[in-house]
Amino acid sequence: MREQRAQQYPEEPSDTAAQGKPPPGSSEDGGSQDRSARRAVTVFPVLVLVAGALGLVMPGTFAGGGDAVPYLLGVVMFCMGVTMTVDDFKGVAKRPWAVALGLVAHYVIMPGLGWVVAHALDLPPQLAAGVILVGCAPSGTASNVVTYLARGDVALSVSVATVSTVVAPLVTPPLTLLLAGSYLPVDAGSMVADILKTVLLPVLAGLVVRLLAGRYVTKALPALPWLSALTIAAIVTVVVAGSADAIKSAAALVMLAVFLHNGLGLGLGYAAGRLFRLGEPSSRALSFEIGMQNSGLAASLASAHFSPLAALPAAIFSVWHNVSGALAAAWFSRRRR
Repeated sequence: MREQRAQQYPEEPSDTAAQGKPPPGSSEDGGSQDRSARRAVTVFPVLVLVAGALGLVMPGTFAGGGDAVPYLLGVVMFCMGVTMTVDDFKGVAKRPWAVALGLVAHYVIMPGLGWVVAHALDLPPQLAAGVILVGCAPSGTASNVVTYLARGDVALSVSVATVSTVVAPLVTPPLTLLLAGSYLPVDAGSMVADILKTVLLPVLAGLVVRLLAGRYVTKALPALPWLSALTIAAIVTVVVAGSADAIKSAAALVMLAVFLHNGLGLGLGYAAGRLFRLGEPSSRALSFEIGMQNSGLAASLASAHFSPLAALPAAIFSVWHNVSGALAAAWFSRRRR
């Protein structure tokens, strides 16, 4: 079993399935961890969908929680940091070309698609800025587990997700300013500070905790994906509650924008891998690293810098990209590589 998995997932990190990372390659835990990963990727969209429905039905109950969104996102990013290991960063050094390609493709394709979709659908300024901001966010936290389920190159997926998150403070604000500045004023400096506080510092704190208390952290790893899922669901509830009235009039248009943005991102990410001859497993990894975004970060930034309405695309994206990712993974897993 270990030899078979080594062939399927070359240079795969030996971490657990927390935060979407693949399970170890032992014969004992492979099947159970696989089932756990499938359960997580199935339950999470349902959980977020229920959370959004609560925000829509009872907006008065949750609309006042907007100030808590950055702190909730910090919890998610701390969980991500706790699951990172030295092997994640070694993977970048071992495959710099593939990781660089994934990183550039991520921050070119999705921001560009966000701008194109906003223009093509003639979205109102708030919604257009929200769609573009989703495109400028780093990779989604569930992209690794979806890559695993799709029988893709998990090591490459983890490396691209790690680097895209680390460089987000330097890349996301200027890209948002460049592409969304014609719709709404963008304070890139303030956005950099917010990403540092809500993304980079919590991730670094998680890394430190992992290094200092690795034995205890390992025992808690199975619970971390569910903690992250519940926290993201809380973010979606607050965001939807803050723009409940607008959702009723603009939901169809925003959903169309999200479907196009995500679908084209998945397709172009796969095409980029094939174009540069990375192979089928790596192309599958790039599909999810490019098409799946950290929509929790996008929702937090949109609420803080634009408006609750601008956070609506991120809230819908949070639900849909997990559904589409799971469907794409199921399709890939049944194809011969």
